[in-house]
Amino acid sequence: MFADSLIQQLAAELNQSEKSGVQIEHFSKRFPGMTIEDGYRINRAWMELKLAEGHQVMGHKIGLTSRAMQQASQIDEPDYGTLLEHMRYTCTPGQVLNIPVKNFIAPRVEVELAFVLKHELRGPNVTVAQVLAATDYVTPAIEIIDSRIEQFDRHTKVMRKVFDTISDNAANAGIVLGGAHVDPNTTDLPWCGAVLRQNGVVEETGLAAGVQGDPAIGVAWLANKLAPWGEHLQAGEVVLAGSFTRPVGAKVGDLFEADYGPLGCLQFRFV
Repeated sequence: MFADSLIQQLAAELNQSEKSGVQIEHFSKRFPGMTIEDGYRINRAWMELKLAEGHQVMGHKIGLTSRAMQQASQIDEPDYGTLLEHMRYTCTPGQVLNIPVKNFIAPRVEVELAFVLKHELRGPNVTVAQVLAATDYVTPAIEIIDSRIEQFDRHTKVMRKVFDTISDNAANAGIVLGGAHVDPNTTDLPWCGAVLRQNGVVEETGLAAGVQGDPAIGVAWLANKLAPWGEHLQAGEVVLAGSFTRPVGAKVGDLFEADYGPLGCLQFRFV
């Protein structure tokens, strides 16, 4: 287990990387004994720095929800990170939202559903039924992921490990909202789908069933995973349930359209 001083040092490195736009090398390479718990401790220390700067928590994200991604990361469960208020971007129906690319280092786009809670969820024994009862509404959401820790090592080209991703706030950097609000109790969530177009070309399609069979499963998992840390999901928070498409890289000028059918369409451009 890393010493507290090292945790604070690495959290400060992440914070500086975000501000400077300069990626840092893999923690797991520099410190081969790194564990998943070390990753979460680093992430929490980084979020404490963000809160000290005046940022506010708006919710949480769940990542690595597909079996393929878990196998690639050599883990058997998802990971999670924190959503901060400054990460929120809101689309207006029928209009294209401009997102400054300077706010990111290497942005990529993922298609998801978000749960907005009306009641708290406190583990360790939260069920899917309790998640549905505690949810005010479910809405389309785009997650913008980023890499403060470089995705591939600059020397060996080896992909970063899950410990690095976890410490890097599970790669979270932004969330786009603005679609319809639907009742999770009367909506067949696994069959909610979307078509993602980039500059008019269909890059990805998917169903929310790709998120562990039902996106509500991940929300229950997260509530239970937070319990040993003395934390819980709070009323009013937004929970990104996990991507059901692969991440699509974005650059200046790229126009994205995420069409969720009856749930609405999110249109945004990186400028």
